[in-house]
Amino acid sequence: MGRAARIEAVLTETFGPRELDILDESELHRGHAGYRDGGETHYRVKMRAASLNGLGRIERQRMVYRALASEFATGLHALALDVDGTGSDPG
Repeated sequence: MGRAARIEAVLTETFGPRELDILDESELHRGHAGYRDGGETHYRVKMRAASLNGLGRIERQRMVYRALASEFATGLHALALDVDGTGSDPG
């Protein structure tokens, strides 16, 4: 199972999102810190989940980073996050 599939499985199990998009942007970072041949180092995640309702932007991001700690420990270098609840304040 590739990293994108593992990220999807963890986020789905943890947050039960109604919307989840995961994009490997590793090739955009070729030559930058954390890049490795083969990719799977830099991702963009867009997620909408009711379980994030009422939380501020920083807490939502912290929750995602905690959920994906094992991925960071095994080579995930960066996440660009767009995470929100369903109807929560984006602040």
